[in-house]
Amino acid sequence: MPTDPETEETNRKSGVAYAAALTLFASVITLAGLGWVLDRWLDTKPWMLVAGLVLGSAAGFYQFVRLTSKL
Repeated sequence: MPTDPETEETNRKSGVAYAAALTLFASVITLAGLGWVLDRWLDTKPWMLVAGLVLGSAAGFYQFVRLTSKL
């Protein structure tokens, strides 16, 4: 069953956009979680959590832009 090239391109772009959004979400959650754990361990509440959120957002946004530039 032949597929339409336009449909294949739409599916590829959808996959890239989904991966970019998932990467953004995962990096923020991961680094915020790491910051939260460090806060509890080092008793520095809330500074490591804030640093994790900032770094996670920056890293996630960088990956988001990098992946979506392929669209």
